[in-house]
Amino acid sequence: MTLTQTEIGDYIAASGHKAWEVEGLDPSTPQREIKTVGIIGAGTMGGGIAMNFATAGFNVCIVETKQDALDRGLAVVRGNYQRSSDKGRFPQDEVEARMDRFKGCLSLADLADCDLVIEAVFENMDLKKQIFTELDRVMKKGAILATNTSALNIDEIAAVTNRPQDVIGLHFFSPANVMKLLEIVRAEKTADDVIATSMNLAKTINKIATLVGVCPGFVGNRILFARQIQASKLVYQGVMPWDVDAALNAFGFKMGPFQMSDLAGLDIGWSKGATTDNPIRDALCELDRRGQKTKAGFYDYDENRRPVPSDITAGIIRDITGAEPSKMAANEILKRCLHPMINEAVKILEENKAQRPSDIDVVWLNGYGWPLNTGGPIMYGDMVGAAAVLETMEKLGADDAAFTPAKTLRNLAASGGKFTEIDTGGLKV
Repeated sequence: MTLTQTEIGDYIAASGHKAWEVEGLDPSTPQREIKTVGIIGAGTMGGGIAMNFATAGFNVCIVETKQDALDRGLAVVRGNYQRSSDKGRFPQDEVEARMDRFKGCLSLADLADCDLVIEAVFENMDLKKQIFTELDRVMKKGAILATNTSALNIDEIAAVTNRPQDVIGLHFFSPANVMKLLEIVRAEKTADDVIATSMNLAKTINKIATLVGVCPGFVGNRILFARQIQASKLVYQGVMPWDVDAALNAFGFKMGPFQMSDLAGLDIGWSKGATTDNPIRDALCELDRRGQKTKAGFYDYDENRRPVPSDITAGIIRDITGAEPSKMAANEILKRCLHPMINEAVKILEENKAQRPSDIDVVWLNGYGWPLNTGGPIMYGDMVGAAAVLETMEKLGADDAAFTPAKTLRNLAASGGKFTEIDTGGLKV
C-alpha cells in the first residue's frame, strides 16, 4: 500500500489523539488528588522521573539508601537543570525554584504522606516485592503505588500488597526527563480512578501516554525483544553488527540494535565471570568492552564517540559462532528485523494487551524513534502488506517457534486486510 506523507502525518496525529481515550472508562470517573510525589531511587531513571514532576510544580520526595547516592543523584538533577538554564531555556532563578521542590530522604517511611510514589530501582522482582511490601505498610490510604518496571509482572508486584487496586505501572523511557512516552500499565486489579488519575497526570507532566496491559515487556519492549533476537540470529549467521545497524539506520532509525546496546551498556545484568545466554556480550564485557562508556563495545569509539567497526568484535563473533563473515542485502536484513516486530504487535493485539493498533505506533514513534515517514510498525505493516510479512514469518517460525506467524496475520494475508484495522476487542485484564 502506498501512502503520501500527508496521509501518514494525518494518521500519526489521529493516533496520538486517540491514545488518550480509555475504552470503557467513564469520562466522569473522579480523580485522586496528587500534590506530593515520592520517587524511590535517585539514579538515572529515578532522577529523570523526579525532574518531570518538579518541573511541573510538584513537591518531590526522593529516596535513596545512602546519603552519598542521594547527594550524587540530586547533583545530577541540578546539573541537568543548570545546563538547560545555561542554554537559555529558563532563567537561573527557575533552577533554584525547581530544586527547592526536592526533598532528599533515606527511608521509605518518609514517603508516608505522598499522594503518589513511583518505584524506580533496578529490575529485580524480589527487591520490588520487598519495596512494595514496605510501601503497603507505611503509605497513607488512597495513595497510588506505581512501579517503573520495564518488563516485570505488575500483577505479581501488586499481590504483595493489601491494596492491589492502588497499584499501577508507570513506565518512563530513558532519559525520563527528555523522552515523551509514558506506558501506563493497567494491572488486573488497578482501580478506574487510578487509571484516570494517571492518564491526566501524564498530560500534566507533558508526556504522551498509552494504556497497555501486563505481559513480558508490555508493548514497547516486547516488540523490541523480537527485533533484538532476530538481530542476534543474523550475527550468528555471519552478518556483522554494523551491517545490521547500517540497514536500520538507512531505514530511518537513528540507532540500530547494536548501537543501542553499546549506548545502554553491555554490562547491564552482567557481572565479571558470568555466563549468560549471550556469550558474545559476555566475551566483550570480559575484555572491558562494555559500550560507549568504556569507548569499546560492539564498536570501537573515537574521542567524539563515533562508532567504528571493530576487528576485535569480528574475531570474537567468528570464534563464538563459527560463522564466517557474510554479506546480506539491506532489504533482507530489514525483513528479518522489522517483520517480526509487526508479527509481535499482532500477537499483542490478539492477547488484548493494547487498546488499539494505532496505540502500538504511538509507543514506537515516541519511545523508540521509529521513523515518522513510515508511521510505526503497524502502519509500516500495511505499506509492505500482510502477505509479505507472512512469507518472512513462515521462514523464521520454521526455525524458532517463538516467531510462528500470528493467526490474525494469516487471516489478513488471506483476506487482503489491513493491520491498522485489526479489532480484537481492545485492552482486557
